[in-house]
Amino acid sequence: MSRPASCAPALQRRPAARALRTLLAGLLVALCALLLTALPAHAEDFAGDFNYRLQPRELAPGAWVVVGLKEDFSFANGGNIVNTGFIVGREGVIVIDTGSSKRYGEQMLAAIRRVTPLPIVLTVNTHHHPDHFLGNQAFPRATLAALPETIAALRSEGEGFNANMYRLNGDWMRDTEVVVPERALAAGRQRIGGRDVELVALGGHTVADLVVIDHDSGTVYAADLLFNGRAPTTPHADIARWLAALDTLEGLPARRWVPGHGEPATDLAPLRQTRDYLGWLAQAIRTGAESGQDMTELFQTPIPPRFAGLALVEAEFRRSVVHLFPAAEQAVLEAASNKASR
Repeated sequence: MSRPASCAPALQRRPAARALRTLLAGLLVALCALLLTALPAHAEDFAGDFNYRLQPRELAPGAWVVVGLKEDFSFANGGNIVNTGFIVGREGVIVIDTGSSKRYGEQMLAAIRRVTPLPIVLTVNTHHHPDHFLGNQAFPRATLAALPETIAALRSEGEGFNANMYRLNGDWMRDTEVVVPERALAAGRQRIGGRDVELVALGGHTVADLVVIDHDSGTVYAADLLFNGRAPTTPHADIARWLAALDTLEGLPARRWVPGHGEPATDLAPLRQTRDYLGWLAQAIRTGAESGQDMTELFQTPIPPRFAGLALVEAEFRRSVVHLFPAAEQAVLEAASNKASR
């Protein structure tokens, strides 16, 4: 029996419809495959080889810290050697340093979001060393802020720091760019995000070192003016100024201290340890210069037993000699020249 003529157009349309459905299904499969292949590039930051495994710790109500490793930068740790922090107020969050890379900043922000949905209202870079500012990309640019001297140092040295971090940390640094804060901070006490916060402008570890005091909890975020259980770094140090800054810190009202590197403390142990080491370091370098030693000879200076437990103490001592000995040697030469000309 023949089919009615009226059915013929419908029969002709069926193969075309099936072809269209097949094409659309194929495109959908391809799109899903594309999305799935794209996901690991983002997910690996949090679950793969490039996971910093940041674990925020609440030291007191609203006062948080993320403690880094007491190590040098490396391909293994990705630069996770720094303590960062954040303070949660009733109205918003204050972020204290953003870590060593874009990945770190993103994962730090994710860690903050596990604690609170409140907006970021201030993101401070305490100084211009790379492990303290290279996570800036992850945070709202309008919230980024630092002392004026730190901003100037970031503009002049930031790109060099970033390039060196790529060499030291490899693919952990992927897509990391220098973002310099545009907002200049001034010292003073104010309410930020509903929190009683004081900014203290000091220096000595670098040209400008910002200290953040959370008066509501008595927590002092001292950044790299304090080291605990790790030898201090000195690439931009003025030790006399640094020691004066420690005197200022000791007079602050505080119930707990967050150093830039090493464990937080509820006593003055990190401050006293940092002061003791810096005093010995300055004396060792001065003695070496006055006795006519060269840098290679000064490298052989024995480390006092009381500092033997400090992480990286031998490596940091040698680096400090490289950083500080030329100026000490020049000072001795100038003193001798002035004495001879009298």
